[in-house]
Amino acid sequence: MGFHIVKPEKNMRKAFICPTKYVQGEDEILNLGYFVRTFGKKALLIADKFALTLVKDKLDATAAKYGIEFIPAEGFKGECSRNVVKTLQGIAKAAKCACTIGLGGGKAIDTAKCVAEGEALIIVPTIAATDAPTSHSAVLYTDEGAFDDYAYFKQNPSVVLIDTKVIAGAPVRFLVSGMGDALSTYFEARANSVSFNRVNACLPCGYTGKTAIGPGMQTLAAKALAKLCYETLLEDGYKAKLACEKKVVTPSLENIIEANTLLSGLGFESGGLAAAHAIHDGLTVLEETHKYLHGEKVAFGTLAQLVLENAEQEEIDTVIDFCLTVGLPVCLADLGVKELDAKRLDEVATKASIPEESIHFMPFPVTKDAVAAAILAADALGREAKGL
Repeated sequence: MGFHIVKPEKNMRKAFICPTKYVQGEDEILNLGYFVRTFGKKALLIADKFALTLVKDKLDATAAKYGIEFIPAEGFKGECSRNVVKTLQGIAKAAKCACTIGLGGGKAIDTAKCVAEGEALIIVPTIAATDAPTSHSAVLYTDEGAFDDYAYFKQNPSVVLIDTKVIAGAPVRFLVSGMGDALSTYFEARANSVSFNRVNACLPCGYTGKTAIGPGMQTLAAKALAKLCYETLLEDGYKAKLACEKKVVTPSLENIIEANTLLSGLGFESGGLAAAHAIHDGLTVLEETHKYLHGEKVAFGTLAQLVLENAEQEEIDTVIDFCLTVGLPVCLADLGVKELDAKRLDEVATKASIPEESIHFMPFPVTKDAVAAAILAADALGREAKGL
């Protein structure tokens, strides 16, 4: 089952959402100063403490080469909260920073997005665990670390700069988790494409008519990138994992870093989310899953989405085989869930199917009972594949 392309109506609006620049390569942090200079001479540097120690020499070198100054974000202690954002905005204003840099993992990147508010933002991820670096959204938390709210900005980052040597040096689990997040991109975009067709065909199926792309419908580019993301995972995923285990940069690792970050990022933001991410959100109500990464839960959510839409067995087998090959979860036990009684399953399904969830971008009505059944069936398929 592939994308179904329909001839656009005369006034149909399409949208493609992306960062202004994406640059990836070995030792690219040495060129960070060049991009800072396109805005000015000072940049607020919001960085994970550990990540900062890894790249300090490169930061010093690029600052000297391009004559720029990094202003440390003294108020950032690893949490993206409203109070932290306000403090850092004050530091940036007082120092007359021309741009904001988010260096490290998710919290540093989200904090930088919130501080910049859609202006002059450079993102430098040090892991390839999610597709968030290219997006125009962020997650806010309380000072204590509890979820607060989502934040959306008028535009995506100005520059996404990825040093592949740094990614290769990070724990391989992060790269594999990024593959899990990227695995959902094609299937969720495909679901939105079918949803779009059903809206235009006015099918009398009780479908609500929702699609996930706010500014407009999917472009051909978004569909092509989402499909390429999936194809790249299948072709290069295992080879990239082996390279990362040896902490070396190879063509396959370069391809997977691009798939995890750029292809998946553009694919989800311009193609849409659907059941896989909603089921991820549902799984978070189970305390056992809290120690597992976002992409690890999304991978199982992808399998559950395929069951929900009754995908062909060959396609399901391909996804399961890929997950087993690179080390992604295929059953609930892989996420630490040893037992799931009816009450807890209902809580997961209820969370995954609340009215605001992306599961309602599927091209058919979805109930919590259908979600619960898909989770159990996906778990059974995964267990069988593992011989459990």
